[in-house]
Parts: sequence; C-alpha cells; structure tokens
Amino acid sequence: MKTQGGFQSIRYVLKKAKNAGGLRAMWKSMRSSNTCKTCALGMGGQKGGMVNEAGKFPQFCKKSVQAMAADMQGAITDEFIERYTIAQLSAMSPRELESCGRLTFPIHAGPLDSHYKRISWEEVMERTSKAIRETEPSRSFYYLSGRSSNEAGFLLQLAARIRGTNNVNNCSFFCHQASGVGLASVTGSGTATVVLEDLSKCDLVFLIGCNPASNHPRLLKNLIDLRRRGGKVIVVNPMKEPGLCKFKVPSDLLSLLFGSTISDIYVQPNIGGDSAFFLGVIKWLGEHDGFDSQFLENHAENFDAVAKRTSETPWAKIVELCGVSQEEIGQVASAYKESSGTIFCWAMGITHVEGGVDSVRAIANTAIARGMIGRKGAGLLPLRGHSNVQGMGTVGVVPTLKGKMAEAIEEELQIILPKSTGMDTMACMQASHGGEIDYAMCLGGNLLAANPDTRFAIDAMSKIQFVSYLSTTLNKGHFLGRGSETVVLPVLARDEEEQITTQESMFNFVRRSTGGMHRHVGPRSEVNIIAELAHSAIGGIAWEQFQNYSSIRELIAKCVSGFDPNEEHQIKGRTFHQPNFPTLTGKVVVHDVVPRTPSKLEDNQLRMMTIRSEGQFNTVVYEEEDIFRSQTRRDVVLMHPNDMKKMQFVQDQQVLVRGEAGEITVIVRVFDIRESNCAMYYPEANVLISNKIDQESKTPLFKGAVVELFPCVDV
Repeated sequence: MKTQGGFQSIRYVLKKAKNAGGLRAMWKSMRSSNTCKTCALGMGGQKGGMVNEAGKFPQFCKKSVQAMAADMQGAITDEFIERYTIAQLSAMSPRELESCGRLTFPIHAGPLDSHYKRISWEEVMERTSKAIRETEPSRSFYYLSGRSSNEAGFLLQLAARIRGTNNVNNCSFFCHQASGVGLASVTGSGTATVVLEDLSKCDLVFLIGCNPASNHPRLLKNLIDLRRRGGKVIVVNPMKEPGLCKFKVPSDLLSLLFGSTISDIYVQPNIGGDSAFFLGVIKWLGEHDGFDSQFLENHAENFDAVAKRTSETPWAKIVELCGVSQEEIGQVASAYKESSGTIFCWAMGITHVEGGVDSVRAIANTAIARGMIGRKGAGLLPLRGHSNVQGMGTVGVVPTLKGKMAEAIEEELQIILPKSTGMDTMACMQASHGGEIDYAMCLGGNLLAANPDTRFAIDAMSKIQFVSYLSTTLNKGHFLGRGSETVVLPVLARDEEEQITTQESMFNFVRRSTGGMHRHVGPRSEVNIIAELAHSAIGGIAWEQFQNYSSIRELIAKCVSGFDPNEEHQIKGRTFHQPNFPTLTGKVVVHDVVPRTPSKLEDNQLRMMTIRSEGQFNTVVYEEEDIFRSQTRRDVVLMHPNDMKKMQFVQDQQVLVRGEAGEITVIVRVFDIRESNCAMYYPEANVLISNKIDQESKTPLFKGAVVELFPCVDV
C-alpha cells in the first residue's frame, strides 16, 4: 500500500500558497496570532500561528492551508452576480462555488428573482431586522456552525432567547452530538476527559470510526511519536484507510524521508458493529483476568450488568453482529490488556449510526473495564471537527440551556428567558417543511448540504418566508436553500476581526485570536451584525455594549463555570486526571449496552456510510480528487471486490444507487472495505439518506443506511 502524505503534501501547500498570493503572504497569515480555522485539534492563538498549547512548532496541515487560501481569495464582482443566474450557480459543485471568491457585499433574492442582486448594508439590515420583528418567535430558528467565535455564538443565542425562542442549535447535532450525550451520561461532562499532553504519556491509542489522516492530520505526528517510544495504535474502521496504514509526516524528517507505520492492528467491523465489537473486547478481558477490579469497585457503578451481558452473549453472536472474528477481537483485547495507559479516539463512524450514543457508552465501558479513565495518559477523546464546534455548546448554542447558565443570564441581565422547549436542528428542518417557520438565520456553515434527504431539505428551506445567511464565501445552500426571500451577509474571517475572539478546542482549551487587517472592503464582523440587529429588532437590554467583545466575554465568564475572559486557558472541571467525576455518586457510570442487530440485506443491497475526502472539510470541498484513497472523482461507490463479483459489477461500471430518500448514478470502484458494506462521498450521497434520527442524540443516520444497487442498463 502506497505511503500517503510527504512530498506530495508539501508540493500541494506550496502550490496553494502561490495561488493565494505567494508564500510570504501565506506564511504571514498562517503565523498570525489566530486559532486555526479547521479542525478542533487546535493550534494558533496567542503563542502564534502553527503553535499548539504545548508550544510545539510547526503545527499545521493541508486543511489549514486550504481554509486560509479560501479566505485570501479575491472578491466576487458585481459583474459575476449579474451574469450568473441562481439556476446556474446552484448547478455548480461545492468546489466551484468555494473558489468563486470572497463575498464582499450583501446580496438579496426574492421569490421570483432569477438572479441575486447587490443591496446596501443599510437595506439588508433593515430587511432582516423587519423580518425578525414581524416573526412570531416560535416560528423562527437560529443555526450556527462551529467556525464562528464564542462571542458571536453567545450573543446570537442570547438575542434569540430574549426575542422569545429557544430554537437555537448548532452543527453538532449533525456530527458529534452523540459524543456529548454519551459522555455526559458516563462522566457527568460531555467533552474529552484528556488534554493534549496526555497523548505523550499513553502507550496505546484506539482510532475508532475515524480517519485522522484526512480529517485531523496533525494527530498523526502524535501517533508516530507514540510508536517510537514503544506504544501501539489500533484502528477500528470498516474501511482500510491508506493514511492510517503508512504516512509521511512533512514536519518530521525521518517520517518524510522513509515513511511511518501508523497502525499496529487494523480491524474492520461492519458499519454500526462497534458496540458488539467492544462487548467482545470486554468479554475477552473478563475471560483472561483483564479487569481492574479495584477501580471498578471504588470508582465505577453498574459494571456488573456489563459483565453479566458479556457472559450471557456467546462469541458466535458477537462475531455475527460486529463482523470481526473472535481471533481478531482477542488480538485487540490482548494488546489492550498489556497497556498501562490507553486513549480512545473516535469520530463520526461512531456518532452517525443508529444507537450512536450507546456506541460511545460501549467505548467508555471498555475504558472503565481497565480503569483507563480518571488518570493521566488515559481517557476518552472524541475527535471533533470544526475549530469551535465544542465552544458553541459551551456558550449555550443549544435548544436547552443548562439550569445554572440560564439562571446566571437572568440574574446578570435582569431578564426572564423563555421556558418553551427548543427544537434541535432536524426538528427545525421538519418544522420548516411543515410550514411552521417564517424566519431562519444561519451563521456560517451550509445547513442545506449538511442535511440528509437533500430534496426534503430544499423543500423545507423553500417554505421559510425569510432566510438570512452570514458567510464568507458562496455555497450551495445560498441557491438551493432559499426561502421566499433570502439575503446573504458577507462577514469577516477570524483573522480579519478588529477585536479579540475566542475558540475552544476538543481538549477544552480556549484560545484567543487577535484578528488582523481586513482583506477586503465590505464584510462586517458577525458580532457587529448580531448586536445591531438585536438593537433594532429585539431590544430589551443595552445591546450596544456588546460591540465591545470583552463585554461579551465578561458576561460569558459569569454564566459559564471555568471560563476566563482575559487569558487563554483550560476550562476547569472537564479533564479527569483523578477518578473523581461530577456524577451523582462521584463515580463513573457504566451502561448496559445492547448491541444492535444489523439490517438483513438482500442480494443487491449493502450498508452504506458517507465519508469525507482528503480534499474537503465538512461540507466544503476544496478538491475533487481524494489523493489518499486514489480517487479522482467524487461520484463513486466504494465496494468490496466480493460484493462487486456477487452483483456482477466491474471497475468503473455505472450503477444506480437507491436509498430510502432518493437515488443517484455513480461508478463502481473497488476498495478494501468490510464485505456487505460500501462508502460514498458526503454531501453528494445525502440524497439517499432519510431524515430519520437517533432518538437520543437527534443526529441523522449518515452511516448504516441500506441501499440498493442496479446496473444502469437494468433501470
């Protein structure tokens, strides 16, 4: 298998920098004292760009360069907006729209318009303010992506609640919400139990349902260092990801020249088979004296129920459910038993399946079985996506505020917050589809593309009277996700802000971004827009004070325990280096997880998972090519060779894939994936997936949906 990364990544970065204005300009932007714009692994801030909280340099990857290059683009012109119709722009690919340039002036489209039209800031603010004022609060919703700041997020959720609605949500409901729900039920806190430093103290890392080679590339340096000091890496993933087998890390000379092995053991369960797999690991530990009895007795509750389930579940059943042999499970469990410090990492291969919350609990049960939580160098680490998606939850961008936070806001501002039940993201989309929403604000992100059942999402957004988007560049949501009236307000990028903003990493570390010079005349800060709209449309408090960002941070600090308004900091009370947990008993809670039975498949059916490419970040596609998987296009279905043979498909054959929500024509490509499973690229494959959700996390089931495949000549 070809080693990934290395010089090809260096060449790409140099090319991207040259196209964005030159190496010097890219270097200056990357070194500025601002938080990285991409994943939540975190780097940058007051220690300078490309520096992590441990002070290590250089810390950056292709993803961070891609995001920076997008913000360094030239401006979209009036001629562009006048020339291209909404229909033409909606037909462009995500990559083509992203590369059109920065939006620097507000645009507006009415119900009969064929084009967006440029309008003044005065007019767009007046139109938006009027829509907010005239909309019954319960018939509105506010959606925020993880790319925004804590200041903007807190201010917008506050404005929505003072207006009278709790319909406030963020992109986490479509990605890692199951992690937060699951972890909160185990440890009493919904975030990682470890800090960055713990990765340098462990001797084993599990990578479960994730592909950090593509999505969190800087983590690979930590894994290489781990293996050099004698540790191991175990990958649990239905797909054999080339980047998780061998990788050349550009910032490490030995790795760059000779390549580095990433995984010591690689197992490929069925999509959604992780709960059964980890039940098998626990069963093996129980059969081989692998439990930490002292920890279980003193610091855990309810483990007996899990031990009982493992003893009552035969090996044959576990193997059938997870798709991994007893021998392979034993190999993993044996390596785990020998570890003195293990960190469990996972991403959306866990959270996007039915029962995603239970899958998180199953991982936690495995950690608890050996006391790998509540001490240094061991614990639980959800690999979150966007750079501030965790911060959005911290500052209250959720339908239901935690009691203490709501009380603090009311006391500080002398107001009464609404007590109505707020809607999560999918509930807002369903309400929109039912004609129950008249106003929606989307701060960043691409809500339309993030949704399953694309046809449903388009119909839902079209029934909203007024939709306002706050964005830096164009995306398909601006054209396919229009309401009767739609405006797009151009905003500043993080490193163009005039005041300090903050962002929170997956390690609960809050960074301060200094901002910088405006690259273009026209865009305004998110905080400025929100404060002005709140003043004109909502009132109730003195919104002008929040044009000073430090005033927002001071209020956050009074409402969020452990938040420091003045310094970069680790939020206290979330990291567990001692076995003391904020649960009712002070102990970690074990859950009796019942593994789910996979759907029965017909001869032409497979379980499908959506995946991101190496050249994309969330819904943003920077490159059509997926270098690491050797794919030159995105309209593909990746299949096991045995499944191809059974269905009499050949490489590059055109097939129709039909899901519960729709169908799409793609070509077949052979890939090392667990038999009876297949993979397709997100967001294109969203047309296949229904809007059913996991009942605990309210997250759509982007992985595990059953699809049918037909040769195109038979359709």
